[in-house]
Amino acid sequence: MGDEGEDVGAVAVKAMGWAHSFPMSEGVRAGREWTRRRLESLPWAAAEPNTVDTIVLAVSELITNAHIHAHSDAHLVLTWDGDCLHVSVHDEDPTLPRQREPQPGEVSGRGVAIVRKLADEWGMRCQRHGKTVTACFRPADTDASTDRHGGNSG
Repeated sequence: MGDEGEDVGAVAVKAMGWAHSFPMSEGVRAGREWTRRRLESLPWAAAEPNTVDTIVLAVSELITNAHIHAHSDAHLVLTWDGDCLHVSVHDEDPTLPRQREPQPGEVSGRGVAIVRKLADEWGMRCQRHGKTVTACFRPADTDASTDRHGGNSG
């Protein structure tokens, strides 16, 4: 009759994470370098330089969008949960980004499309003081995780 103990199937996950704020004056380069240094501590990073580069590119795009479109600092959080590297960037503008169709030769307007293409999953949400865009990246092979998805590889 009781609801106690009904979390059958719950899996304990030990996550590691890092957070840092990148002021507009600090620039996107600092965000890329900070991210690369954090990723070096993960067990799969050395074997998957392309995944690391993909994550760093997505971070670059997300921080750039925060600085240019939201005119605010970018608050970056990286979280590794054993399956997915979550990249979350928060800025102070509550307006959600939208994908544009830039004209050939335009030098901007592709950030959302790039992140959508690179990430395994992505999403965005409005919050009281702005918005957060989150992208998930799954390394191709991680010794740190088990195959919990029934062989979902391509």
